[in-house]
Amino acid sequence: MKKLINTAFGYAIASMAFGVFYREFTKWNGFTGKTTLAVNHLHLFALGTVLFLVLALFAKTTSLTAQPMFRRFYGLYNVALPFMTVMFTVRGVVQVLGISLSSGADAAISGIAGIGHLLMGVSIVMLFLALKAVAKTEE
Repeated sequence: MKKLINTAFGYAIASMAFGVFYREFTKWNGFTGKTTLAVNHLHLFALGTVLFLVLALFAKTTSLTAQPMFRRFYGLYNVALPFMTVMFTVRGVVQVLGISLSSGADAAISGIAGIGHLLMGVSIVMLFLALKAVAKTEE
């Protein structure tokens, strides 16, 4: 449970840092349009902080963290979420700075971001499998 709370705390700090970065970076560059930098704060807060706080509650009352699938989820998820937010940042910085990308570079950023989303999807399925295993063993 402590590990999950510490993970949530780490994501809370990252969420706040990305929120400040978004606000200050766009202000310093005089940018007023839409950018993917805006979604980093919310993604890290909801998918990082809130999710792991809820999972800490599950861990307090169940054997969730003892499930092998949960350990796999934890590892993959903590690679996928930062990976995804890094790609949001790359895309957002390109948008704010008005960098003109070749179609290949633009597709590469989108493709790499897609891999991050795919990893997130796989890890969420792993979480549900772990939750189902806990529900089955604790009936």
